Amino acid sequence: MTEILVLVDHVDGAVRKPAYELLAIAKRLGSPSAVFIGTADQVGAAAESLTKFGADKVYVVDDAAVKGYLVAPKAEVLAQLAQKAGAGAVLITSSAEGKEVAGRLAIKLQSGVITDAVDVQAGPVTTQSVFAGNYTVQAKVTKGTPIITVKPNAAAPEETAGAGAREDFVPTISDSARKARIVASQPRVASGRPELTEAAIVVSGGRGTGGNFEPVEQFADSLGAAVGASRAAVDSGWVPHAYQVGQTGKTVSPQLYVAAGISGAIQHRAGMQTSKTIVAVNKDEEAPLFELVDLGIVGDLHAVLPAATEAIVARKG
Repeated sequence: MTEILVLVDHVDGAVRKPAYELLAIAKRLGSPSAVFIGTADQVGAAAESLTKFGADKVYVVDDAAVKGYLVAPKAEVLAQLAQKAGAGAVLITSSAEGKEVAGRLAIKLQSGVITDAVDVQAGPVTTQSVFAGNYTVQAKVTKGTPIITVKPNAAAPEETAGAGAREDFVPTISDSARKARIVASQPRVASGRPELTEAAIVVSGGRGTGGNFEPVEQFADSLGAAVGASRAAVDSGWVPHAYQVGQTGKTVSPQLYVAAGISGAIQHRAGMQTSKTIVAVNKDEEAPLFELVDLGIVGDLHAVLPAATEAIVARKG
């Protein structure tokens, strides 16, 4: 079977959920081959978990070749592996870094690239939400090796053991790829909640919160959800920009999206309308977001969310 390369997203060797989702998609297209870039002491546990979720092969690349630089070295690693393996496609998580890697890789392989896919089927044929979410389209790369970035939550991880053959790969990194060096970094402050772009459930607040995000945060915590916000809430200084969902913020595609006090401007809709189920709480029954939702609640979020939180906590107890 044709090898399908999956760039593994991990934190200090701990494989992140989107990598398992990409392996599930890779199985539809051919034989999943994980590309793990990390240190020697991280490989063992990572390779075991990747095999558990379907990797037939795990390419191990010592991160000494790429550590301390921006994305160009990773693109070179993938280009060399794709040529070596005769890859049928390359799948990458659709993050800011992932999309830049994909773009550079496409140039190196003289191939077509598709970003922000919300589904990938045999072909490979992708599904995307485009033009600020106004259209859903299907697309296919017609030249070279298909390079596809896939949004988190586009597929469910599948615990089906793969062959798990491990192969060390030593790339040749050019001087050109080392021109942009990372000189300082700062770890993100842990919130205790899921990463916004990866969360299965997202609860967002908007102008209707009046700056009081406590009901939103408490409701999110009762569901084990991430917290998001509209641009209006961010611009008002009520929450950090990292919370923003929308065209100029983060794009999310969770299983459940709850919008509280958000009217539903097109800028916000562009960042969340590929969510599988959408619930809105708003006092204005004419709010544009109600046109999009699966369940709409006309009411004050400061009354509705605490009541819902209490009911959820009671059921858990």
